[in-house]
Amino acid sequence: MTETITSRPVRTAAPGAPAALGGLGLFTVLLAAALPLVDFFIVNVALPTIGTDLSAGEAVLELVVAGYGVAYAVLLVLGGRLGDLFGRRRLFLGGMAAFGLTSLACGLAPDAWSLVAARVAQGASAAAMLPQVLATIQATTTGPRRAKAMGLYGATAGLSMVAGQILGGVLVAADIAGTGWRSVFLVNVPVVLAGLFLAARAVPETRSARPEPVDVPGTFLLAASILTLLVPLTEGRAAGWPLWTWLSLAAFPFVAAAFYAVERRADRAGRTPLVPPSLFAIVSLRRGLLLIVPFSIGFSGFMFVIAVALQQGAGLGPVAAGLALAPLAVVFFLFSLAGPRLVARYGTRVVPTGAALQGVGLALMTLAAWRSWPDLGLVELLPGAAVAGAGQALQLPVVLRLVLSEVPAERAGVGSGVMVTTQQSSLALGVATLGTLFLALIPGMGMRDALVTTLLVQLAGVALTGLLSLRLPRTIT
Repeated sequence: MTETITSRPVRTAAPGAPAALGGLGLFTVLLAAALPLVDFFIVNVALPTIGTDLSAGEAVLELVVAGYGVAYAVLLVLGGRLGDLFGRRRLFLGGMAAFGLTSLACGLAPDAWSLVAARVAQGASAAAMLPQVLATIQATTTGPRRAKAMGLYGATAGLSMVAGQILGGVLVAADIAGTGWRSVFLVNVPVVLAGLFLAARAVPETRSARPEPVDVPGTFLLAASILTLLVPLTEGRAAGWPLWTWLSLAAFPFVAAAFYAVERRADRAGRTPLVPPSLFAIVSLRRGLLLIVPFSIGFSGFMFVIAVALQQGAGLGPVAAGLALAPLAVVFFLFSLAGPRLVARYGTRVVPTGAALQGVGLALMTLAAWRSWPDLGLVELLPGAAVAGAGQALQLPVVLRLVLSEVPAERAGVGSGVMVTTQQSSLALGVATLGTLFLALIPGMGMRDALVTTLLVQLAGVALTGLLSLRLPRTIT
């Protein structure tokens, strides 16, 4: 049977309904969506330079990455709820302005701990801005226009994660006006200024028709759940796995269970909790989120590991290490453009096909690392990176579109917050798990074997993604 994508007909805006999101408005919110993801990955190739310049040890450098990622993940759902309550355009503008100011603080940080503090604040700013992007798209578009906007969002998200690492290498090597690594943060400032100007002109205001007050117990328990899992996994190895890391990990399942119980009680009482359990009754959302987890863990883990391996093991500079992934970025972009047509014809069957392609590409890169080490660079990685990029482009944009496809407009902020929190937590978890595995294996196995082993573990994750994708709904409404 041929699976197709069905679309709701475009509706005429009712009196008082938000204005439609035009082309300039869509460009503006997609620009904002790119910023937090670029900044998650842009520091990977800058970390060695940051460590030398600020005399920072490994544990502090890991906090430069983790502080941003954890703060971002913890506050995303709250950011979506605040947008529903106070207006998404208002939160979008405020979050973007704060992102620019905190980026400036990162670029001017006089020491390592100041940089860590600024990165935490930058992650919190991103959490206020990003959920408004998806919620605005959901609230101001319908039918084919929404499908196109969500497809472009997915393409932007995937491309940003690769482009961030490439851009980081170029900026560090360019050493613009002697700024060195600081330029990877300072570059955000003019982009934010342009984004604020465009957003004030082109992004319509929307909010939930029935906004609910902030769920304070749920907010604290969700934050505690994420912190008790991500912080010890991220800092444990560098800190020598002290007692607090094990106590934190042991507490995680109990805190998570308490969060679920509080949210379920609020949901059954007719209130709107921070993460309504009833939202997971939507099959497309539930199964899509389940697939995002292994995909994002593998993606971020790979990007971190390959950056370390190419610079510290293969001896490449930041530009060469970043450009080694250029084929992945280029092919991802090209296949993202073709993705909507493929989905319209074949439905979500393109997702397992993409997982298979990604697996082949990853296997080719693993083989290249095994055979060519330490002479590993653009040429050796090109075939595998290109095939993997095609596979990733057939998965991520489709799944992101699927997750929110049936979420009601009045819950757009909540739904987008849940989706981005899942994605961001999984990205942070990828660095914490695959990154920790790789760094822990190096002393005993050497850089090449540690890299090959870690890539094989990721390959198993790709296989899991492929199996989970077989359970996705065949159509996207």
